[in-house]
Amino acid sequence: MKVIIIEDEYYAAEKLKKQLHAIDPKIEVIAVIESGEGVLNFFSTPPPHDLILSDIHLADGLCFPVLARLELDAPIIFTTAYDKYALEAFETNGIDYLLKPIQPERLAQAIEKFQSLKSGPSQQDALKELTTMLSQQQKIYKSRFLCKLGSKITSIQTTETLYFYSKDKMTFLVNRDGKRFPINHTLDELDRMMDPSHFFKLNRQFLVHFDAIKEIHPHFKGRLKIKLPKSELQHEDIVVSTERSPLLKSWLDR
Repeated sequence: MKVIIIEDEYYAAEKLKKQLHAIDPKIEVIAVIESGEGVLNFFSTPPPHDLILSDIHLADGLCFPVLARLELDAPIIFTTAYDKYALEAFETNGIDYLLKPIQPERLAQAIEKFQSLKSGPSQQDALKELTTMLSQQQKIYKSRFLCKLGSKITSIQTTETLYFYSKDKMTFLVNRDGKRFPINHTLDELDRMMDPSHFFKLNRQFLVHFDAIKEIHPHFKGRLKIKLPKSELQHEDIVVSTERSPLLKSWLDR
């Protein structure tokens, strides 16, 4: 059996290789890929392979958008440290979903399921069904943030969040009272975590809730200027690019 591992953590990949060899010494790991970009490059001309084990969270984002761009023939066993992606339906689909740290017996069960699926006529149908369910499960969005300010720690609901912004390599959450709290996520990560029906990424610095957009003004070359609510923070007018302005208008007009 020829296996491809998609995993951005070196030691996790090495451990997974050892676990696979312990299950069956004939299993050959032909590649370890660390990023979504690496996946796209590798699968442009992939060598023959039977199975893919893919972490959901890669160094440059979630694996779903990347895998959706490929025409994969091999089934996928997904791995992750985040149980929010788990679906009970994986247990009956022949393709599995493993939570980290991966237990040897669970990996062995997943390989056994793959072997059973491989000999059946419905391999591709099961893979398509799995991919669809994963995409749906991805729509579980973050509901609160644990924030530290000075010596105090507080949990802030996303319903109380007005916008996020980045400055000097730091990211801040601003609540509806205009107070800001540092958080340990990049703006790109937050863009994937937040419900897109409520939050929109205006540019590289601001991800805002619908309620934060108080004024919109036309700007030159098709751009837009956005004003945020008055608070203890002073921001200059936020400029939305020519490319994102139509997306913002469409989002506001749902």
